[in-house]
Amino acid sequence: MSNTSDASAADAAGGAAPLPPWMAIHGADIIIRVKAVPGASRDSIAGTLGDRLKVRISAPPEGGRANASICALLATACDLPTRAVVLESGPAQAQKSFRIHGANAACMAKLVRLA
Repeated sequence: MSNTSDASAADAAGGAAPLPPWMAIHGADIIIRVKAVPGASRDSIAGTLGDRLKVRISAPPEGGRANASICALLATACDLPTRAVVLESGPAQAQKSFRIHGANAACMAKLVRLA
């Protein structure tokens, strides 16, 4: 996973400030580094925790249900179909990475605002 330079990232994000540490551009996709907190009362993006986007989810961490909930949450935030978000790494860990296929500057900006 290779991150672009700050200047390239700023251009890809519509000329905005450099990307936060939990977001990286990888080709036409973005990678979101997540700290998953299962067992919440509702699904939500709860800010940042170090170099991760903190995501609270109501689904338990069994059978991949928590991962599916995070995919759905990120897809909804970006106004993309759920299939556009895939788990990249960390299937059984709290620290995970998700790839968002076809994410645009509006998606990236919305995720930054939600954080």
